[in-house]
Amino acid sequence: MSVPRLVYDDDCGFCTYVAARALELGEFEAVGFGELDDDLRARLPDGYEECVHLVTERRVYSCGEAVEQIAKRTGATGWWLTAAARGLPGYPEARETLYRWAADRRDLWGRLARRESLPE
Repeated sequence: MSVPRLVYDDDCGFCTYVAARALELGEFEAVGFGELDDDLRARLPDGYEECVHLVTERRVYSCGEAVEQIAKRTGATGWWLTAAARGLPGYPEARETLYRWAADRRDLWGRLARRESLPE
């Protein structure tokens, strides 16, 4: 697997929208929760349905860390912004808290932007 796999909730219109945008901006293989094979599912953490994941050959990034990696790989944030933020005390906790806050409001975000499926 040379292309990272973006694993997302394919029942969530907002999540599908975000996955489609990531595919437009970067090189990923998008895999919805409903499409997981046993090997990929085994690499994901328990409770994987709670957030997005980025699976590379070496690592699995989950939740806020996955979003950070996806943004970094698409150029959506400059490397300097991530590097600067990582140096702040409490950054990982703040990143995950912000991710959870946003993820818990997917229905709201879905009113603003949603897709039913990825482009063919």
